[in-house]
Amino acid sequence: MKQVLEQLFSSYGELSKSDITNGLDFFTPKLYKKGDFLIKAQNTCNWIGFVSSGIVRNFYISSKGEEVTYCITFPNTFITAYSSFISGKKTFENIHAITDVEMLVIDKTQFSELTKESTNWLKFANHFAEQSYLLMENRLLALQMESAEKRYSDLLTTNPEFLQNVPLKYLASYLGITQRHLSRLRGAI
Repeated sequence: MKQVLEQLFSSYGELSKSDITNGLDFFTPKLYKKGDFLIKAQNTCNWIGFVSSGIVRNFYISSKGEEVTYCITFPNTFITAYSSFISGKKTFENIHAITDVEMLVIDKTQFSELTKESTNWLKFANHFAEQSYLLMENRLLALQMESAEKRYSDLLTTNPEFLQNVPLKYLASYLGITQRHLSRLRGAI
């Protein structure tokens, strides 16, 4: 499980072999069953996870009491309740396993130790923050500027093999449309 994470760290370029070896020692494997919560709203998130296999969704409960899926995480991607991780405050979101999930997890204290030990890890942390921001901005702009058809098409292009495992109600919520609209989109393709 750690091999993929090691390759990802190596591809970053700033981390030396010893940085990577030391860093990997801090990551521990975690398994979640389909339907498990990785974190629930009103708890503090003190970890970052790397999804080795499986699919996870982040959602919140709207003022109307509806679940709103705002992020779907596929394998080989980092996940956390980022604002809670940074601030140490309770999160508004839930992180939920759509399928069985294998992850490698590092807690906040250990991550902080790594960034204090090595400026290379600090650079990686900054890179992680930048990438998280870019993903959030791209998602926001897509919701505001692109049609539902385009958002669905993009998702099919980037993660076609995984979409079979995402229930339609989560997918529709993620795309910002109704299940009925999603059914029409799927029928048209």
